[in-house]
Amino acid sequence: MRMVAVWCPDWPVTTARLDAGLACEALIAVVTANHVVACSHSARSAGVRRGLRRREAQARCPELAVLARNEAAEARTFEPLVAALESIAPGVEITRPGLAAIGVRGPTRYFGGETGVLHALSRAVAGLPALGGADVLIGVADGAFAAEQAARRGLIIPAGSSSDFLADLPVETLDPSGAAPLIDLLRRLGLLTLGAFAALPARDVLARFGPVGAWAHRQAGGRDERPVSGRRPPAEFTVTLDLEPPVERVDTVAFSARGVAEQFVTDLGAHGLACTCLELQALSENGEETVRRWRHAGVLSTLDVLDRIRWQLEGWLSRPGRPSGGVCRLRLVPIEAVPTGAHQQALWGGSGEQDERAHRALARVQTLLGHGSVLTPVLDGGRDPGQRTRLVPWGDAPAAVRSPEQPWPGQLPAPAPSVLLDPPRPAQVLDEAGRVVLVTARGAVPHPPARFAFGADVVAIAAWAGPWPVDERWWNAESARHVVRCQLVDVHGRAYLVSATMVPDAPPRWQVEAIYD
Repeated sequence: MRMVAVWCPDWPVTTARLDAGLACEALIAVVTANHVVACSHSARSAGVRRGLRRREAQARCPELAVLARNEAAEARTFEPLVAALESIAPGVEITRPGLAAIGVRGPTRYFGGETGVLHALSRAVAGLPALGGADVLIGVADGAFAAEQAARRGLIIPAGSSSDFLADLPVETLDPSGAAPLIDLLRRLGLLTLGAFAALPARDVLARFGPVGAWAHRQAGGRDERPVSGRRPPAEFTVTLDLEPPVERVDTVAFSARGVAEQFVTDLGAHGLACTCLELQALSENGEETVRRWRHAGVLSTLDVLDRIRWQLEGWLSRPGRPSGGVCRLRLVPIEAVPTGAHQQALWGGSGEQDERAHRALARVQTLLGHGSVLTPVLDGGRDPGQRTRLVPWGDAPAAVRSPEQPWPGQLPAPAPSVLLDPPRPAQVLDEAGRVVLVTARGAVPHPPARFAFGADVVAIAAWAGPWPVDERWWNAESARHVVRCQLVDVHGRAYLVSATMVPDAPPRWQVEAIYD
């Protein structure tokens, strides 16, 4: 199937730059969880790369402007370009904000060929004020994957030549991060290009690499996976949500849609299917309507569906031609689906019946008491137990804000305490003479702890360990913090984690952060 792909390079950078009011040539990096997820061309020229930690990126480029990622803003800013594509052809397929595609077959009949379609598309997107001077690249090829790669290079691939075009591309093209186990395995086997991989017999690839390899093999050979395994599901899989009264807030609509999103995914799964392309229809109380098609590189989970609801409504409800009333109806229509297990994401396995029942029960509690009524812990990066534990609402992506894998100098050794006190409670750590225990700038304890006062009790200390000094953000006078932590065990066998904030020319203020059970 011939497709036209429209790609906006470094779209997270463009959105963050427009929000911050920076120039196109500015040195910019967009970070999530303290890692660079996108950077401008000028920043790449200065040595900044995706995946770098924030501090390493700033060390390579001291003038770098570091901006936080805002996916809702990305969808909202991308909306005018999507509207421009819809003026050429209906049924725009959005892979993610910054990348969209349309089929060529219908528009060529109206515009008199692919050249006419490209000219009309160029006129529609040229000079859109909302893009702020960002580059827009267009590519044409057979299939969505080949069209995306053509757009990244600004090429028009003749019909039937997609496999030749893809042959010389590296296997990392299948996963730009290079972190997928399949990519690493192909490199170790000496299959360094898509052409070398595509030359293998399809049956042998399926037997050796499984569904992941079969999917990647079709992509590498320029064979669009949709004609092979995709099909249009029957109409009964469409789900509808009526909102009474109409709702004008995006977060409220998304929360209300959680149930139908789960029903949408569960109904397909009960028939052995998983959705790869979704059409989302939203209707306002005064008759205005927005329709978008969202394609996913894998299969759409409940969280993926909710993300796309938020993105589409962010763009629709915030643009100049926003609807005059609240949203009164949502419809989720599966456009294409694949058999469960026929796609790479299925290899991660699925939850059992008991897990599904628990998930539905917790979602029901959220519906009754609010989104933040059910929380689940997420392991985060940090030096003390309070920093390493974060609570997120049930169903939200359990993504770490700070990577727990990176080194954290001054981190407490195992085992971790079982009870965290929030907020920490005041205490006193005293030496044999009854004086507050001091810790020198070099981390030494001239007079070791002998007694511990916590609440109304004063008990003798049987053992202690530490101190572990941490000098955080010493370069910033406003947020700098010098903390020492110790582990204490009293004569009754109870163990505590205590800390003190060190202030020049003042005795330390000790407090209990956690208790070991």
